[in-house]
Amino acid sequence: MAIDATDNLFDVAARCLACAEPAAKLALTREAGVAYDAGRLGPLDAPAPGPITTPGRPARPRLVAPRALAQRGLGTAEGRAALVHAIAHIEFNAINLAWDAVYRFRGMPPEYYRDWVGVAVDEARHFGWLAERLATLGHAYGDFDAHDGLWDMAVRTAHSCLARMALVPRVLEARGLDVTPGMIARLEAVGDVATVAILRDILREEVPHVAAGSRWFAWCCAREGVDPQVAFPALVKAHAAGALRGPFNIEARLAAGFSAAELACLERLAA
Repeated sequence: MAIDATDNLFDVAARCLACAEPAAKLALTREAGVAYDAGRLGPLDAPAPGPITTPGRPARPRLVAPRALAQRGLGTAEGRAALVHAIAHIEFNAINLAWDAVYRFRGMPPEYYRDWVGVAVDEARHFGWLAERLATLGHAYGDFDAHDGLWDMAVRTAHSCLARMALVPRVLEARGLDVTPGMIARLEAVGDVATVAILRDILREEVPHVAAGSRWFAWCCAREGVDPQVAFPALVKAHAAGALRGPFNIEARLAAGFSAAELACLERLAA
């Protein structure tokens, strides 16, 4: 599945999306990032994207409703492994979400594609870190159940880049900015310094990922002539009100492009 001179960015994004085996998806994503940075993958003229379908992913983990996921404490290696697995699952989904943002939305500025190719590469690196950590804890990706909430939102926003940017990076992925500091504190309390180090690195890199969502949400609003301060709460109320839970990481969200007015709105919606 090596990338060659006949490939364009949309072809490669589709192949990365379709790749189901985690190690192969990581390798192809890394190769795509290198090729894109070298100028070998332009967003050339291409047919409209195909309808959104289930992305490539392994047969395991088993996907269940969020409420069916077992709750485990962090006082045992099994509980810590379950937490690492849950985060790894988010990062694996995030690879697919970034590639779908590249593949699905045509006619965007070159900077848009550069942002989301970069996010895909980062998310692949994050998944690799977490997969290695899982191995040291005696487990592998797929050993625990997971849910499909992130991809479900991708399906629901496949018709609109504006809606995708509002609801995936700025709501679902931004949730990681809020909860990761608490996870770090809990893991520090049980002495898991290895996982803490990984989560600190991921948190630092996720801020610019959410910021990319903020940037392109604002760009799409300007293109469509809508007020982002009106559009964002309307989309959240319509599609993601149940995903909002405080407290919010105000510092990180401000750094990721949220306005004070948006944060006040999120506080009201989560109340």
